[in-house]
Amino acid sequence: MNNYYPRIRDLREDHDYTQEYVASYLGMKQSQYSRYERGLRDTPTDVLIALVKLYNVSADYILGISDNSTSYK
Repeated sequence: MNNYYPRIRDLREDHDYTQEYVASYLGMKQSQYSRYERGLRDTPTDVLIALVKLYNVSADYILGISDNSTSYK
């Protein structure tokens, strides 16, 4: 069920973003964002939506429901 945490990290690395950059984009500290990537905290809906917009992927992809990363229009 919690298999989406590695996807968050993989997306960040695929875009050559640092945790600091993504955390700044999300308006939080790097340490807080790191907890989402490591699965120590559940990702709130507003953060999930922001990640969908940042990476231009579907929420289903981030959550591991689908392997199709295409965002919905």
